[in-house]
Amino acid sequence: MSWYRNAVWFVKGLREYTRGGYESASKHFNPADVEVNVAGRSFLVTGANSGIGKATAKEIARRGGTVHLVCRNKERAEAAKGEIVTETGNPDIFLHIVDISNPKEIWKFAEKFRNEHKLNVLINNAGCMVNSRELTEDGLEKNFATNTLGTYVLTTALLPLLEKEADARVITVSSGGMLVQKLNVSDLQSANGTFDGTMVYAQNKRQQVVLTEQWAKAHRNIHFSVMHPGWADTPAVRSAMPDFYQKMKNSLRTEVQGADTVVWLAVSPEAGKLPSGLFFQDRQPVPTHLPLASTHSPPEDEEKLMEVLEEFSQKFKSTSPG
Repeated sequence: MSWYRNAVWFVKGLREYTRGGYESASKHFNPADVEVNVAGRSFLVTGANSGIGKATAKEIARRGGTVHLVCRNKERAEAAKGEIVTETGNPDIFLHIVDISNPKEIWKFAEKFRNEHKLNVLINNAGCMVNSRELTEDGLEKNFATNTLGTYVLTTALLPLLEKEADARVITVSSGGMLVQKLNVSDLQSANGTFDGTMVYAQNKRQQVVLTEQWAKAHRNIHFSVMHPGWADTPAVRSAMPDFYQKMKNSLRTEVQGADTVVWLAVSPEAGKLPSGLFFQDRQPVPTHLPLASTHSPPEDEEKLMEVLEEFSQKFKSTSPG
């Protein structure tokens, strides 16, 4: 059925995920939803030095929020911070250098952050698509380490901080590519069979949807959501998917268009009124499975994912310095 899922997803993508799809959907947006002042609220955005992360951070800064940029590359991050401060006039932009593929580093950062800051909204945007199987210094497959385990560790480490705040939110940037994948808990690090970076990435994005649904059940005081930004023209797309970029570059969304639903989920009072745990596209909840695609997984697989990630998380917490 994989050929069917891929074909349906691509046709859906041509119709909905491109710039034209955004322009069509945006006719139904209520501008007042995001015309808000969020001064006094604290937002943390991972992968904030470029692409959708930077566009999101900039839009939140324009609305007066305190923004914590979590980035891996110090030089690019400092340039992004300077750009955001200059363009928005908001001085409350803070920079943290953290590699989201390194769980020990995440734990160390989160423990320090919890002691020094408050947090109202966490935006898990950092991600990668590595097209050959690479291992981190901890022996973790790099896509899994960044997209799934890194998201899990950072979120769970910051939950105690979020639990203290009113209207706390967690937003994870996923991908419509997850629609072609059924959750696979038997090979989380893609050690078996032929390695396909695009499909590994899509599997990680399915895992993020499951994480969001599970967190929403377990933490009722926090509003969780996961979203698809559409196909946007970002540095990550250009470098990781050059063939796709060449074919689609004239139809791709801008970074701001890709970030629109992230910003809406982060700041809009309307978004917070919707049920927790949903998957969004263009400010609307949408299904997490294609019709007839056979991508539903049994509850025990979803529980197993959470158990395995918690085991990894605790292992790296115990070896974290500081």
